[in-house]
Amino acid sequence: MTRSAASPAPFVPSSALVVDDHPLFCDALSLTLTSIAEFERIETAGTLEQALTLTDAEPADIIVLDLNLPDVNGLDGLVRLRKAAPRSAILVASSMADNRMICQALKAGANGFVPKHSQRGVFRRAVEAVTAGQVFVPESYIDPEGDGEGESDALARLGSLTNQQARILALICSGKLNKQIAYELSIAETTVKAHVTAIMRKLGVQSRTQAVLIAQNASFARVLPSGD
Repeated sequence: MTRSAASPAPFVPSSALVVDDHPLFCDALSLTLTSIAEFERIETAGTLEQALTLTDAEPADIIVLDLNLPDVNGLDGLVRLRKAAPRSAILVASSMADNRMICQALKAGANGFVPKHSQRGVFRRAVEAVTAGQVFVPESYIDPEGDGEGESDALARLGSLTNQQARILALICSGKLNKQIAYELSIAETTVKAHVTAIMRKLGVQSRTQAVLIAQNASFARVLPSGD
């Protein structure tokens, strides 16, 4: 179904980016997109980093994003991609399609959500909806009740992180120490410490563990760290 929301104004898409690490799904969805509109450009990416590189060069009008990419955790990829492409319509296509995940994806900046194994017609309706300025959710979706305001605030704070800070937070969530993060990102350990300080300031916390708890509660990351 569709519902009105603060989405991009209606537009005719001329370019699309499919972000998924399964080539067959990328091919199938590219064919579906081709049948919906006369795209001048359809690109694919198997990782978030590839998607960010393509987006930095020329943002696509519509982005179809799988949440379960090899180089992201939870909503990390969506948050970073939304920051990199603020004017693109982002349609999440994921097998993690429970009500809570759909709700959080919309709060994190998605314009629509389609369960990954939906029929082609569902993808068609979803693309038509988001390009018409509407939000698309599955027919079975029920907006969950609860602490929505707290989750929205956490997602807003996570969304204020730079791409490098988001990468570092994701590595912290996976239990990496500053020295390990510095090695993995090829930066100085002092630079990592400066980023960690900035991350904690933006999230309004006093420790790495508190930062991870905020990230985990917002499904930004799914792994607890080893400690402060």
